[in-house]
Amino acid sequence: MTASLAICPGSFDPITLGHVDVIERARTLFERVIVAVGYNAAKTSLFDLDMRVELARASCHHIDGVSVEPVSGLLADFCRQQEANAIVKGLRGSADFDDELGMSLMNRKLSGLETVFIMGEPSYNHIASSLVKDVARHGGDVSGFVPEPVARALDGVFGRRA
Repeated sequence: MTASLAICPGSFDPITLGHVDVIERARTLFERVIVAVGYNAAKTSLFDLDMRVELARASCHHIDGVSVEPVSGLLADFCRQQEANAIVKGLRGSADFDDELGMSLMNRKLSGLETVFIMGEPSYNHIASSLVKDVARHGGDVSGFVPEPVARALDGVFGRRA
């Protein structure tokens, strides 16, 4: 039997505690999980791809069986190259489902892979990368929303720490 592998894609700009929670729970369902850090043309990134990959690796290093890889191009192609068994996405609520439904159907058509939706931990439902960046931009404390390496990086970008 081959090892089960899930791809957990996102722009992760930046990765949050909600993302890490979904990745940890995906790992309980699959033998291996690849966090696929990609580019979203609909979003303006604060961090470049290399930094987002570095922050995701630092935030997930404690989870056995999880690796982080940059992705350029179609997710379906990346999944096929990795011989993945599924795509995993986290949902905070019905708005996330509405956003993810079309992508999951397109990925199934392109790759043959099903998307497994994991409901986010309710205590993290208010956390979104865009909100975290906005709080940090205005001098707020984001340490309760993101892993420590991300908090340090945001503080560095917005001048809160030396």
